[in-house]
Amino acid sequence: MIHARITGTGSYLPGEPVSNEDLVRRGIDTSDEWVTSRTGISSRHLATAETGSSDLACKAAERAIEAAGCEAEDIDLIIVATSTPDYIFPSTAALLQSRLGIRNGGAAFDVQAVCSGFVYALSIAEKFIRSGSHKRALVVGAEVFSRILDWSDRSTCVLFGDGAGAVVLEASEQPGVRATALHADGSHHPILCVPGGVASGQVIGDPFLRMDGQAVFKFAVKVLGDVAHEVLELADCPVDSIDWLIPHQANIRIIQATAKRLGVPMEKVITTVERHGNTSAASIPLALDLAVRDGRIRPGHRIVLEGVGGGFTWGAALVDF
Repeated sequence: MIHARITGTGSYLPGEPVSNEDLVRRGIDTSDEWVTSRTGISSRHLATAETGSSDLACKAAERAIEAAGCEAEDIDLIIVATSTPDYIFPSTAALLQSRLGIRNGGAAFDVQAVCSGFVYALSIAEKFIRSGSHKRALVVGAEVFSRILDWSDRSTCVLFGDGAGAVVLEASEQPGVRATALHADGSHHPILCVPGGVASGQVIGDPFLRMDGQAVFKFAVKVLGDVAHEVLELADCPVDSIDWLIPHQANIRIIQATAKRLGVPMEKVITTVERHGNTSAASIPLALDLAVRDGRIRPGHRIVLEGVGGGFTWGAALVDF
């Protein structure tokens, strides 16, 4: 049987950290105490105006490929999860393929599931590999959410940051991605969305992120707990077999409530929200790479990756590292 295993991880954050106090100095009507007490966020990274998602993705991808011990040309599938692509088209994945110098004709496409995007992309790549059609996939989450923030809205602009994370997923005889589950319910779209677009060169509607924070909190805690249990049941694994839980890094309160509902102690939860903010589709692979590189996640560990995002979308993956 063909399995899909993560063989390399990488991440990239643009520029220097921007603290809550830095935002206050920039004129944002907030305070460090207000942001930290409500979200757990102390800082985030913000890309320059010239930096796109493909730039961040390329840095993270290069590090993941190096960690996997392969060459870029060995990659025959690229999936980029992003809600902030460089262009309407071509896809950020196609731009990344070009930036990496890959000319082998492998597939490349984007996935748009907002903060669940990386889990969606990982699940898709795993199925391509298990089918036998592809051997080595590059799965990336990359975002420049700072481009879609209303900097006069302190309830949203302090929450988000920019960054990218990547993994190389390879065909293997050993189990790796053991189970995945993906869901969506479009009826909840008004509570987290960017209700605008472009037509005839003009912005139509509202081009900024809008969110009902309380509604998102309640929805996120419920579905994250449910979907984690779902993938554990699919793989016939008990909760206490989990070495690490890596949830989407949106808000420390959501993370704590999710862990409690699942019955996982916070000592087993990887958190980066305090230093990265919410980087949407990049948050899970960023946290994964950080924990791999600092030695917490080691070969043989069992991990639950889970995300929830606008749409509404949600999903989880149970992975043996």
